[in-house]
Amino acid sequence: MAGDADLSGCRVLVVEDDFYLATDAARALERAGAHVMGPCATEEEARAVLDEQRPDAVVVDINLGRGPSFKLAETLKDRGIPFVFTTGYDAKVIPTKFAGIERLEKPLQLRQIVSAVAKLMTAV
Repeated sequence: MAGDADLSGCRVLVVEDDFYLATDAARALERAGAHVMGPCATEEEARAVLDEQRPDAVVVDINLGRGPSFKLAETLKDRGIPFVFTTGYDAKVIPTKFAGIERLEKPLQLRQIVSAVAKLMTAV
């Protein structure tokens, strides 16, 4: 499922409130060799992890149950941590300052997450 992506040694934070998608994404990333931090179902949980460790990349859902929010994305951008969005929202919802961030539209395939994280790692 992970394809040819090799994420060995990469620390990836998964921030997703859908339990099944979060656990499936974590498993797919782990199969590709990543060390998964989380998954975190809330922004607060994700911030607690970020206060303790710095991930190499983050997979972040735009809506963690309270509607679209970009506060966590702001923090990641400010800290220089690469990330991708997962969302069911249309691209128009994303502020223009995040125009260069890859948006994976739900429903999505797990290999899309692995591939997007692999791209982030090659861009660093």
